Amino acid sequence: MHAAVHRLSAAGPSDTAGLDDAIARGFIRPETIVAVLGKTEGNGGVNDFTRGFATASFRTCLACHLGIPAAAVEARVPLVMSGGTEGGLSPHWLVFTVDHTPGITPRHARKSLAIGVAFTRLFTPEDIGRRTQAVATAWAVRAAMADAAITDASDVHFVQVKCPLLTASRMAEAAARGGRVVTPDPYKSMGFSRGASALGVAIALGEVADEAVQDERICRDFDLFSSRASTSAGIELMRNEILVLGNSVAWESNFVIGHAVMGDALDTAAVDRALTMADVALGSAVGTIQTDRLAALLCKAEASRTGTIRGHRHIMRDDSDINATRHARALVGGVLAGRVGDTRLFVSGGAEHQGPEGGGPLAVIIALRS
Repeated sequence: MHAAVHRLSAAGPSDTAGLDDAIARGFIRPETIVAVLGKTEGNGGVNDFTRGFATASFRTCLACHLGIPAAAVEARVPLVMSGGTEGGLSPHWLVFTVDHTPGITPRHARKSLAIGVAFTRLFTPEDIGRRTQAVATAWAVRAAMADAAITDASDVHFVQVKCPLLTASRMAEAAARGGRVVTPDPYKSMGFSRGASALGVAIALGEVADEAVQDERICRDFDLFSSRASTSAGIELMRNEILVLGNSVAWESNFVIGHAVMGDALDTAAVDRALTMADVALGSAVGTIQTDRLAALLCKAEASRTGTIRGHRHIMRDDSDINATRHARALVGGVLAGRVGDTRLFVSGGAEHQGPEGGGPLAVIIALRS
């Protein structure tokens, strides 16, 4: 199995021209596409319809290239769109491909990039932000690990989840049958959904005990977290879509992934720790991997709840005009762009149960020299 990631710049939420061109030139075979991650320039909130616009655009694009109905694309390809490119972040797409060409066997025993996808069932509004969502997510993460031929959870380096949120109509639907939702606030529901999904990843990877994840601890007990989960909520779906990224000897890929955890919003050394981990996966000496081979950088950003960063006050959570999530994306995006010299970074805000207080998981995917 051969895994690859292709980073394509985007002129807007509906811009699939880069993918069309890559397919026309033979760089990407459409039948090998297993997932698309995107950063779109919306506000990242409940009413960020750039996510849905991008999802619909890619669904139509892939349906055209594959000659199948758009519904068939939806059933098999996660289209994970994360809204918000504040500051200098650049809108872009990450297209993940898997080639199952028969008769190819690994040329070496080193680990390389492995990719797996899975989906949960459709959730009811009452499920969102609760243990039910976490348990279903854990099951799907394990299914995605099996799809990636990863048997050891330590070989998983990043799990990207797209999850739903609550709207007024969804809350009304629940109320009509006597159900209760986790919160009456659509914006807060994004955090609950992200948090429950992240704890599902933590359960699957053995980072948190199953029995520890109860309704009353979701988005309340932040001592529970995953060091490898990245979750993004959107209005455009009612299930969780899972992308597992790791390393495995079962794959013959020209890419490798490593992860680390940012201790706070200024922790650029996390990039070096992730690079070192990727280096170790190759069985080579520390320092052979450089950011000039960077194929993707993915991370979570969170405004510290203490109101300080390294002892100094910040106002991200006190700003009545701009939500703290948007501040955090801009800050972390700028810090990391300065470190790697590229603004096409998948920086996602809202890190409930994703990394420690004020920090978040980070992963780097490196393209190897042939």
